[in-house]
Amino acid sequence: MEIESKEQIETRRKEIGQELINFLTETESDFTLDHIKEIIYNEEGQDALTDVIAMFDNGQGAADFENIMDTINDAWNYFPHKIIGRLSPAEKLLEYKSKHK
Repeated sequence: MEIESKEQIETRRKEIGQELINFLTETESDFTLDHIKEIIYNEEGQDALTDVIAMFDNGQGAADFENIMDTINDAWNYFPHKIIGRLSPAEKLLEYKSKHK
């Protein structure tokens, strides 16, 4: 998806949040969407992504886990990270594009 506006990012962020909530419920995870957002926000390396992935790993099949991984990847790209100025990578990309038109 081509990112064209801040509103588009916000809409996608809400969709991703709902997808994550659904996966947390399906996998009977003890974690919440806020836990995921906090880990992503405070990330300092690959361990953070591994921590998020572990929240969903309940031994399900590869196909199901692939869908979860796609959504985690989207969350990583659309949720804010403290390390990049409290922006998401998608927002950072939009900011870059607007400066380099």
